[in-house]
Amino acid sequence: MKKTKETTATSLTKELLNQIRGKFYADPRNIQAQNVCAKVDPLEACLSRKTVESTNHVFQHKIETEGKPVTNQKSSGRCWLFAALNVMRVPFIKQHNLEEFEFSQSYLFFWDKVERSNYFLNNIVKTAKRGDTLDSRVVQFMLHDPIGDGGQWDMVINLITRYGVMPKVCYPETFCCESSVRLNTILKSKLREYAQVLRSLVDTGASDDKIEAKIIEQMTVIYRIVGICLGVPPETFTWEYYDKSKNYNSVGPVTGLEFYEKYVKPYFNVEEKVCLVTDPRSTNPFGKLYTVDCLGNVVGGRLTLYNNQPPELLMKLCAESIKSNEPVWFGCEVSKRFSGKTGIQDLKAHDFTLMFGTDVQVVMTKADRLLYGESAMSHAMVFTAVSYDREGKVSKFRVENSWGEDRGDKGYLVLTADWFNEFVFEAVIDKKHVPEDVLAVYNQEPITLPAWDPMGNLAQ
Repeated sequence: MKKTKETTATSLTKELLNQIRGKFYADPRNIQAQNVCAKVDPLEACLSRKTVESTNHVFQHKIETEGKPVTNQKSSGRCWLFAALNVMRVPFIKQHNLEEFEFSQSYLFFWDKVERSNYFLNNIVKTAKRGDTLDSRVVQFMLHDPIGDGGQWDMVINLITRYGVMPKVCYPETFCCESSVRLNTILKSKLREYAQVLRSLVDTGASDDKIEAKIIEQMTVIYRIVGICLGVPPETFTWEYYDKSKNYNSVGPVTGLEFYEKYVKPYFNVEEKVCLVTDPRSTNPFGKLYTVDCLGNVVGGRLTLYNNQPPELLMKLCAESIKSNEPVWFGCEVSKRFSGKTGIQDLKAHDFTLMFGTDVQVVMTKADRLLYGESAMSHAMVFTAVSYDREGKVSKFRVENSWGEDRGDKGYLVLTADWFNEFVFEAVIDKKHVPEDVLAVYNQEPITLPAWDPMGNLAQ
């Protein structure tokens, strides 16, 4: 390879490119693969027929009743809310003898937009006061994406314990719920504009009272924008419904918080669930508690806490929860080794080596993928069933997704144990299933990771 005179970097000279081109055409498999990918999605072309044939949607242990209907977040990043409410509705449906039911995802979405905008503005002030310059990595990270749709489990708790929940029929979807990009574009512009104003106030020594008054003025505008796009939720509502026996029932008028406290919390208490994560990086030992700088959605709300544990423990507790008839919220990197149409999440789902002559996605370790930006939690779903192999080890899970019925088994996926180890990062477990020594980790002072750490990625 020819080196340039100025540096030791490799230059792609004409001679070198001709050499690489010759090697490409010397292998007829490359020509065949090229012809296939000219007409077919490369991932679909790599799909392993053998894996598809050997995969089924039958499980040994399944929760008693899966929620209906299959939900669809459409063109939004609300999976964390959908997954949380899908888990919550299972005992609610049973208790109220319902055929099907959905909580309003847009209700929590509304309050998250409002609260998270306020959280961002207050973080702008906090970072300015602590001396983070405008060009610092943390401030630039915040400004890059002031508000998105994604979230974490502790952020779910912040919303529900403050605003409660309500049935979807009482606060239905709008265009900007189902396709959030336009709303987010407007909000990001205003929040960056407001960030400049707030940092200027801090720089000029403005009083805390003046800064607070400015944030209230800004939030009045933000509320107006969100209210116009999503609709302002009713302060109280009345829920009328028929149960399985076709009996008429009526609940209300109640507030969202009253509805949660009286009709949901006795059967599903979000504060009794804990989020366990698995981060194998050597810098972040298991058995330690972590949080992420500037990550959250409610000022004065709970911190986003990560109790770091080995993947084997997360898998064991997920399986035990299912066997106790409890679905499980979990976060993963959904796109890797995932066949969307067949609904298969399996390390053997694709044969990249056969198509491209090289493997991808699982060449590096899970820890190295985190370090090099190749992996991070990106999506939240729900486990509803589990199977074991002949040796008594977990072999696969059934997964309830929130992308409608068009994928997999009418919206449900199959996720293998090997895939779990590589691409699952979080699982929410009821405290009663969690060993005492693991719960004791929550008594530690959390180690703060930087705002840009991959463990701060939000499920979308």
